[in-house]
Amino acid sequence: MKPNLRFNIKDICSIACRYEYAESDTELNELKPVVNRRGCLEKADLKKIASWKAPRSAGNVLKNNDEYVREITRFALNAGNERARIESLTILDGVGWPTASVILHFFHKAPYPILDYRALWSVSMDVPTQYKFGFWWTYVKYCRQIASDADVDMRLLDTALWQYSKDNQP
Repeated sequence: MKPNLRFNIKDICSIACRYEYAESDTELNELKPVVNRRGCLEKADLKKIASWKAPRSAGNVLKNNDEYVREITRFALNAGNERARIESLTILDGVGWPTASVILHFFHKAPYPILDYRALWSVSMDVPTQYKFGFWWTYVKYCRQIASDADVDMRLLDTALWQYSKDNQP
């Protein structure tokens, strides 16, 4: 399925300014320089991320030991291969593709969108029964192109995609 933005690219900023998510992303934004300096996530960081993205299943990340979280996230945040970045994160207990996308979104130097049914709807993509790299990579490249064309950062685009769906998805 080819992505197609459901709203005018010129409206990204006005839509994003209405963004209201149940959990604030302030803590994740504040964590970014710490994680970047350290080069990996700690188990407590992963718990915060999982709680923000998927509160009902966030406790599953506690099954990982801290050393494992550090090793996997250090690898993912430094991997040169796109597929290795996203898929390596999903071997952590409690981390599916959506949570892995949050890790890349907030903590990788390259821009990544967050996988979310709302954001996918806003670019006319159906949530697949199972995420695969090809789907993810199509979504990433499309969002990067939109962000570039609109001259906005990925966080702003991501909030606009989410909010547009919240406002308009049946």
